Amino acid sequence: MTTICAVKKNNKTAIAGDGQVTMSEKFIMKGSAQKVRRIYDDQVIIGFAGGVADAFTLQEWLEEKLKSYSGNLKRAAVELAQDWRKDPTLQKLEALLIAMDKDNILLISGNGEVIEPDEDVIAIGSGGNFAQAAATAMIRHTEMSAEEIAKEAIEVASGIDVYTNQNIITDKF
Repeated sequence: MTTICAVKKNNKTAIAGDGQVTMSEKFIMKGSAQKVRRIYDDQVIIGFAGGVADAFTLQEWLEEKLKSYSGNLKRAAVELAQDWRKDPTLQKLEALLIAMDKDNILLISGNGEVIEPDEDVIAIGSGGNFAQAAATAMIRHTEMSAEEIAKEAIEVASGIDVYTNQNIITDKF
């Protein structure tokens, strides 16, 4: 379980994620996993929640789609979501992805959804609701940067959600 939060503010995008890997619901296997990473020649940043092996599979599929569509993130995300929904192998994958570039933040789900948030904040994972609420409030009521908001949102979630830790990795455009 984990928490990932992406924010767009003042034409800047940022993403943050914690590093906790939990086995079943009983114990922490690792506290320093990197669930935020750059793909497609550092032009896209992804964050994932769910099964790690499943997320790596989705990362590879998304990168292939990005290559097929010359880096067009929206088009690649829609094509990935369509494949995810149709392909019996992909349907078994249990993960969610947030993908972002300089202009877009998208949530890609196995239900065939590609969601662009209304308020330029999206969060996933066990602490996603806490992080999203915190980030939305910070966007509306502070002058913090996108990166500061994303990181602080994960901090807030880590204080509430036992499956989120404070080993936070951020990245930004």
